[in-house]
Amino acid sequence: MSDSKRVWVARDYMKCSGCRRCEIACSLSHEKMIWPEASRIRIFMLVPGVEVPHFCAQCDNYPCVDSCPVSALSVSKKTGAVLVDKKSCTGCGQCIDACPGRIPHLHPKDGYALICDLCSGDPECAKVCQAGKWNALETVRKMPLGSEKYQYKLYSRKPEDITKDLIVTLYGESGKGLI
Repeated sequence: MSDSKRVWVARDYMKCSGCRRCEIACSLSHEKMIWPEASRIRIFMLVPGVEVPHFCAQCDNYPCVDSCPVSALSVSKKTGAVLVDKKSCTGCGQCIDACPGRIPHLHPKDGYALICDLCSGDPECAKVCQAGKWNALETVRKMPLGSEKYQYKLYSRKPEDITKDLIVTLYGESGKGLI
């Protein structure tokens, strides 16, 4: 896959209002109903007022894909997103353990791994966030080398770790005691 085709959802955690429209849009797109538990993006509020959108960062080395014992996970040549073959996935959870952010979770009814697939290159979560003018999520395409605004070689982080960083940003060093 050419890097110039890579799609990514940039996150600005400081702008997240916790409205959860992203969860609704995702579940409507994938499940055809409002079902946040089956959404590929989840909002965590571990400290009141600190909302964290938590979904796949499309890690540069894809540890979840490598960990799958039945090869149910693959990487989209079109977008770079992790794709889950629902029929092959056994729900063993090895992808969850391999993910540094523990982002994959199991479908509440069918038991296969849920991971953001970037909606085939047009992420619904980012569209609703932009439409609401919160701008916490933004779809970006990889720019030519040297003109990049975003860092793409990322790894997923646990919501607890992101929250700790946000608390210090919001409340200073005294905020560390909140989590």
